[in-house]
Amino acid sequence: MKPSSLNPLAIFVAAVALMAASAPAMAQQTIIVINEERILRESLVGQHIGERLIAISQEVESELLALRAPIDAEAERLNAETEPLTQEAVQQRPDLMQRIQAVSLQAQQFEATRQRFSNEMGATEQAAMRPVLEALQAVLQEVVTARNADIVMDRGSLVYSGPAVDASADVIALLNERLPSVPVNRVRLPQGDASQPQQ
Repeated sequence: MKPSSLNPLAIFVAAVALMAASAPAMAQQTIIVINEERILRESLVGQHIGERLIAISQEVESELLALRAPIDAEAERLNAETEPLTQEAVQQRPDLMQRIQAVSLQAQQFEATRQRFSNEMGATEQAAMRPVLEALQAVLQEVVTARNADIVMDRGSLVYSGPAVDASADVIALLNERLPSVPVNRVRLPQGDASQPQQ
């Protein structure tokens, strides 16, 4: 599982790089590489978050389908009733005009709800990843100390690295011990606010 917008190792990797800058310029530097995508895909906590996000996404999709069904049904009825009529004839029918306006408003409200649900999914993922970021920082520090490393780099920023410098397996093993799972609960945003999570 790879979060769409998060880079949970970037802060720590940058901090290690700054620490390495203080080493003597001519000293031999030890570099280790981690594969963030692999860590999040293969670790127990990464798999757990991925499975929960899929389940929550399916729940959200079911809610959206239930909300959209009556709107689509009314739109189809209106299309059938207005198809044989001219635009002028439709405009002279207050009952049809009222229904057209109502279904248009409902469609707009549905789109706002769909966007809110999408933002809820992003907020849910971010909330689930916070404790993972904290655990990863501690785990990476242990791996850096154990390997006496001066620099940590993410595999995604490299053209090539040999298997001997890849510490991803060590990180995964420690992360599985420290944090095998986290709570992944749907964050709900209040209606009319698509950016702030509900307290």
